[in-house]
Amino acid sequence: MVWNFPKITRYGATLFVLSLLVMSCNRRPLPSQSSLVETGVLQTLANARKQTISQLAYVLKFDIPAQKNQPILSTETISFNWAAPRPAQPTLELDFKEERAHLQTVSVNGTNIPIAYESEHLLISTAFLKSGANTVSIQFTAGNLSLNRNDEYLYTLLVPDRTRTVFPCFDQPDLKATFQVSLTIPASWQAMTNAPLRDSTLSGDRKTMNFLPSDRIPTYLFSFVAGKFTPVTRTPTGRSMTLLHRETDSTKLRLSTDLLFSLHADALRFLEEFTQIPYPFQKFDFVAIPDFQYGGMEHVGAIDYRSSALFLDNGATRDQRLSRAHVIAHETAHMWFGDLVTMRWFDDVWLKEVFANFIADKIMEVSSADANYDLQFVVDHFPAAYAVDRTEGANPIGQPLANLQEAGSLYGGIIYHKAPIMMRQLERLMGKTALRDGLREYLKKYAFSNATWAELIAILDARTPANLTAWNHVWVNETGRPKFTYQLDGKGGKIKQFIITQQGEDGSNRLWPQHFDITLVYADHTEELDVNMNQAQVTLTESIGKPTPQYMIFNSSGQGYGVFPIDSVSVLQLERIKNPVARASIYINLYENMVAGQSISPASLVTGYRSLLGKEPEELNLRLLTSQLSDIVWTLTKPEARPALATAVEEDAWRAMEQETASGKKKLLFRLYQNIALSQTARDRLYTIWNDQKAPAGVTLTEDDYTALALALAVRDYPAEGILTKQLARIKNPDRRKRLEFMMPALSSSVMERDAFFASLASDTNREHEAWVTAALGYLHHPLRTETSAKYLPKSLDLLEEIQRTGDIFFPESWLRATLSTYQTPETAQLVRKFLADRPTYNARLRAKLLQAADGPFRASKLLY
Repeated sequence: MVWNFPKITRYGATLFVLSLLVMSCNRRPLPSQSSLVETGVLQTLANARKQTISQLAYVLKFDIPAQKNQPILSTETISFNWAAPRPAQPTLELDFKEERAHLQTVSVNGTNIPIAYESEHLLISTAFLKSGANTVSIQFTAGNLSLNRNDEYLYTLLVPDRTRTVFPCFDQPDLKATFQVSLTIPASWQAMTNAPLRDSTLSGDRKTMNFLPSDRIPTYLFSFVAGKFTPVTRTPTGRSMTLLHRETDSTKLRLSTDLLFSLHADALRFLEEFTQIPYPFQKFDFVAIPDFQYGGMEHVGAIDYRSSALFLDNGATRDQRLSRAHVIAHETAHMWFGDLVTMRWFDDVWLKEVFANFIADKIMEVSSADANYDLQFVVDHFPAAYAVDRTEGANPIGQPLANLQEAGSLYGGIIYHKAPIMMRQLERLMGKTALRDGLREYLKKYAFSNATWAELIAILDARTPANLTAWNHVWVNETGRPKFTYQLDGKGGKIKQFIITQQGEDGSNRLWPQHFDITLVYADHTEELDVNMNQAQVTLTESIGKPTPQYMIFNSSGQGYGVFPIDSVSVLQLERIKNPVARASIYINLYENMVAGQSISPASLVTGYRSLLGKEPEELNLRLLTSQLSDIVWTLTKPEARPALATAVEEDAWRAMEQETASGKKKLLFRLYQNIALSQTARDRLYTIWNDQKAPAGVTLTEDDYTALALALAVRDYPAEGILTKQLARIKNPDRRKRLEFMMPALSSSVMERDAFFASLASDTNREHEAWVTAALGYLHHPLRTETSAKYLPKSLDLLEEIQRTGDIFFPESWLRATLSTYQTPETAQLVRKFLADRPTYNARLRAKLLQAADGPFRASKLLY
């Protein structure tokens, strides 16, 4: 591990001035030894504060005006026990990432002190502190960066280090505290925090809501929401829950509301049984927020969700319903994994995410009767994990972190998708019972505290004979994936020898210890072999003497990780393979071999897939299949060849949709048709459907679907006046109307208007709604627009560092993917290469994100040109 030591800043001069001020006011000089001050929250600083601070509590008051451009006047009192460090330090640093002018007064233990502010820190002279109990009181104007203020509502989103952008605090995960909040808001507004409401008082058109102290939580889980929301309260299984929402669609409300409460209740019941720990916090509420940046955020007692993830209508596919159940299970699992027991430092952020996903998958296994758990796991996790791990920018699951201000860049497909695959391998290695009992011990031992992955591994290691330390190294600390090859020798119709070999995809001799299965397929039966890949080369002695199979399916149970061989006969037999998990694994293996430029070409794969559109019986597999087909049409086909291919796929998709009887599959096929429509026939058909508001037989289209249709027509420059304006008038929900209004310039047929829209994104105020921005960028850089949008790429890359500074954790990645993913040419690949070559000291994590996002253009330029 490389440690980044803090640099010495202008603090020496500042300390001298501060010393004079303190001496003149109080005649109590600062200690002579200087501390180090640097922007962000250094791990060294966090470690030092953890040694001196305990019994931490915040009392916060926010006076929130109705107008979002008005300041939020605020006060706070921070109480804590302090143990003077040895050697003595001159200051205690509070984190506050705002302008100095936001700080009005500071007092320590009742004494007003001069305000000393430097490098995003409020410096408190230790001369004013005493051993034991202390209080720091501050009057300030709350920072706006993470308050997400809208015309009628606002909400905090403070992970990983953004609490310090709102108010001064000790912004690190291992200084857990209680938060007691008072919100003064317009009388017509609702509000919610981590704790129950104590009382409320009304004064004219304003009211003050006073909340009880919260449970002990880290700063990144502190939350409040306030605005024009509709409250709904239910008491499923005896626990009262309240939902705040802004949804206006009566059908969505009728079909979704009660189900949302029951899904949460089911998840809570499972977790209490699995962990043997009752729900550990005072209350359990949740909020549906329009265009929330993530699918959900696990704020203690007040979970935030993206509204569209919760409220579905009668046109929702089974896949959408399962995705909703999964995000609810994921955020509920966080109450134990992340909220009750929190990582000590954000280098272990993956620890909370892996268990939230891992446990959510288990909840789905028992709570969703129509779900195929194993199939859902394969389809949800493997493509997303491979999409990062195959790239030049691949990152390990565990990453070092010297400064918390870079923690947001740790998030991505590896944490959310490779880590659950790794955990499933661990469960197979240890056994379900041993892993479950180890997790119970971990939660009880570190409840309301913090723990590291190493401390969990120590608990688990005692419950298995396997060497988890060695196993952990390649899975957690290294990047990439293995590539498997095989040798099968037969004699007289019998298997004489069957050898599996593993090496790193990069050619290295690294070993990923894992189990996977190979299915031998015969004319009248199949046989499954367990492969314990604990060496670089393994002989499958169990296979010796068995009849030589017609073909083999590698990773047929979908638990192995890597690039597996494709048996060419199995491709021809896909529709005859009955096991849906095995089919999903083949689809994924085919795609990964294709993008690696081996075994199969994009043209060959699309030919095979077209014949399967009307034959794949599983909706999840059809989603995987149509997604890959769309990707091949838009990103792995040359523009001059695309119209003919798209027309052929259009016809196959429409024919399959007409013949399909299952509503969810019909809708997936219609979406494929809409997504790739290029022929005049297809575009005219889509326009008629949109204009007449009449869906194809058996397909249910909602307001959201018709909006998507209008956008698809607009990006194709369909020759009809006012498509988007007409669609805007049809939208009833004000939040969805504002979203479309924002996006319309990005879809304009006028290049000048699109140019002006892109130029406007240079201002951070125009990037506040990140979901709107990335959706608009997807259309701005649509493959049909790349000739006019390629000029935006240099500026888009130049803005990346600012995007990271001002945006939430997923914004840099989503900005890059929305910008780069559809480009195919060597010129785009060269642009990215030159951008990085010209910046040898560029932020390493952003460099990795850029290389991940550019993987598509890199591969397309090699495969196609």
